[in-house]
Amino acid sequence: MAFLILGIIIFLGIHFIKSFAPGVRAAVVEQGGTGLWHAIHGFCALLGLCLIAYGFDVSRATTGILYTPPKFMTHIALTLMLIAFICLAAAFLPAGKIRAVTKHPAVLAIKIWALAHLMANGEVNSVLLFSTFLVWGVLLRISMKRRWRAGHVTHPVFVSYKYDVIAVLIALAVYVLFVWKLHELLIGVAPIVMG
Repeated sequence: MAFLILGIIIFLGIHFIKSFAPGVRAAVVEQGGTGLWHAIHGFCALLGLCLIAYGFDVSRATTGILYTPPKFMTHIALTLMLIAFICLAAAFLPAGKIRAVTKHPAVLAIKIWALAHLMANGEVNSVLLFSTFLVWGVLLRISMKRRWRAGHVTHPVFVSYKYDVIAVLIALAVYVLFVWKLHELLIGVAPIVMG
């Protein structure tokens, strides 16, 4: 569990800097340029992700159970995950209605992903991981709203509905792959257990 906690601290810590400690980022950029900041940010994010993945996998053998979700929660979680994939796809496309209305669809996708997994998993390591990311998503959204009011962040402007259609099609394809095989291959757990 120590590796999981360390990974969470490193990954979320480096992502909190821009929103909650912009002076640190500014000081690094002033000393070594944006390239240095991107290198530090990228290294810490990758290190954090690796520690999270390793720590989560190792902690499965020893973690306890805080709660046992009812079976129907799995179906709700699967539905929420489709919405999360749509939001995530919309975040990387020019603004359709989805991106324009949600303003920060990638942040919304993280919150939905975390909530969906909390609904379907009651193990200590799962609750620690997904509740932390849910809190991070909420705090990040609050921070971005404050930065928008201060004029530091702009919201996407609607371009065309075709980007909504593209986002949904991409999301459906990736979602089907994840439910069918990718989740089990990458995470070691099938999201739908047959039988």
